[in-house]
Amino acid sequence: MGDMTDFSISALSPLDGRYAAKVQDLRPLLSEQGYMHRRVQVEVAWLIALSDAGFEQFKPLSQEARDALRQWVLNFDEAQARAIKEIEKTTNHDVKAVEYWLKARLQDHEQLRGATEFVHFACTSEDINNTSHALQLKAARQRVVLPALEQIAQALRAMAHRYAQVPMLSRTHGQTASPTTVGKEMANVAVRLQAALEKIAAVRLMGKMNGAVGNYNAHLAAWPDFDWEAFSRRVIESPEPEGLGLHFQAYSTQIEPHDYMAELFDVVARTNTVLVDLCRDIWGYISLGYFKQRLKPGEIGSSTMPHKVNPIDFENAEGNLGLANALLRHLSEKLPISRWQRDLTDSTVLRNLGVALGHSVLAYRSLSQGLDKLELNEQALRADLEQAWEVLAEPIQTVMRRHGISGAYERLKEATRGQVVTAEALHALVRSLAIPEAEKQRLLALTPADYIGRAAELARRAGAPGA
Repeated sequence: MGDMTDFSISALSPLDGRYAAKVQDLRPLLSEQGYMHRRVQVEVAWLIALSDAGFEQFKPLSQEARDALRQWVLNFDEAQARAIKEIEKTTNHDVKAVEYWLKARLQDHEQLRGATEFVHFACTSEDINNTSHALQLKAARQRVVLPALEQIAQALRAMAHRYAQVPMLSRTHGQTASPTTVGKEMANVAVRLQAALEKIAAVRLMGKMNGAVGNYNAHLAAWPDFDWEAFSRRVIESPEPEGLGLHFQAYSTQIEPHDYMAELFDVVARTNTVLVDLCRDIWGYISLGYFKQRLKPGEIGSSTMPHKVNPIDFENAEGNLGLANALLRHLSEKLPISRWQRDLTDSTVLRNLGVALGHSVLAYRSLSQGLDKLELNEQALRADLEQAWEVLAEPIQTVMRRHGISGAYERLKEATRGQVVTAEALHALVRSLAIPEAEKQRLLALTPADYIGRAAELARRAGAPGA
């Protein structure tokens, strides 16, 4: 793509302005240029496949001709996209502009001149568009979205293992609760995120090339005895570059139904919701002082309060995840709906694929940046635990119940609820219990920092197969 600095400060979208550099790897894939690139790829794949179909009127292309066509796809750049836009000024039809651009290039190649009438043969615009969108999403998913999410998952797994044994006071309903470990809380999110990554990767990207209303009408008018459905399936399902490497959609109107897009956008949105949860939790832990944040030399945390290091990466991520989900949910709700055999409301909405995924990727990168700045403040974690002896009411009453002491819960509730609980008070209660001496000594030795159950083991296991 061209240099964004000329107009980035006047861009309507911050994805092309303030944040342009942070999503630049999405731009060649999901921009209009990326859309044109994929249209050329589909037209070329269809043309080469037609030459191999066995038609008397269209002999197989030479290897030199095939290589030339595929080089046009491989080397497609901004200059080619602008040339197509120039043609569109006359056609006022973007797919037709691609067709005319390709035909003009064929005329300049001695071995391809005779193939011009087979460019876009029997295709409706949506045959080219739906497969192009699928190719765009395929590339964006593999090259940008999944790697950006995997970076977060790796950071969380590393934190889960590094802090597996570091005890932390839990806060259910915002109140002190049974301790956990820092690593276990990171592991909880790492496991959720891994499941989400697998679901994103598993969505089957679909494509159809079956004509104006999905019945191969024009195809059969030209060659009535040819198996056009099998041919279309081969083009769509054969690996790139011979085919498109997508999954074949056998039933459609003029447009592919977009159900797979809804599935993809829904699972990305659910993934984003998991990350909103993480952002808010980390924000809270920073507020409690459990984490400090490293600043780069020269950075300013607050314009008026020099001591502050605001959790801006997590706030930026949360804001962009919200924006992304609003768009993703509209896409998933709108795109599968089309009046009769086709209306055009999906076309303008589909031009926002890059916006929805762009805000997602921007959020992922802000979150990764924030996680990379975190430094654990074990002193703050210890201080909170040392002031929360009331959390040991749970193990004490559970041991009492094990040994058949009636009213265990009620006795501990009376001793702890709404009161400042000290170690001395709890120990006095334990000494008064009619339980075996070994059990008393075990409870007397217990501290809030020790009461972590299997948290450390669970944290260390995060990321292992079957975890």
